[in-house]
Amino acid sequence: MLVSILHRATGDGMATIGTVLFVWWLAALAGGEAAYAQFLDIFTVQSGALNGIGYVFGIGLTFAFFQHMASGIRHLLLDTGAGFELKTNKLWAQSTMIVSVVLTVAYWAYLLAGK
Repeated sequence: MLVSILHRATGDGMATIGTVLFVWWLAALAGGEAAYAQFLDIFTVQSGALNGIGYVFGIGLTFAFFQHMASGIRHLLLDTGAGFELKTNKLWAQSTMIVSVVLTVAYWAYLLAGK
């Protein structure tokens, strides 16, 4: 049940927050150099690295993406008629949580190691 709720919450969160950030970014681009610099200032520091709020939004959206993707794959498999046994269903539900955390950590480790 938690995985199903998280699937809906992460989908809504990505759609809402992602859209707001994207529109804000586009408006900052259209607003000129000062508006874009202000947008960048909120999410980054002078060296181009993320600051605290940038990490919160970045890691949060990344986790939401991987959780939504893993849960979507689980639902796709359930739609084929597989995995309705209690043990299998519970294992797949737990796997979506583990996979999303592992992929998020791996993705950000890769990003930070490159810098």
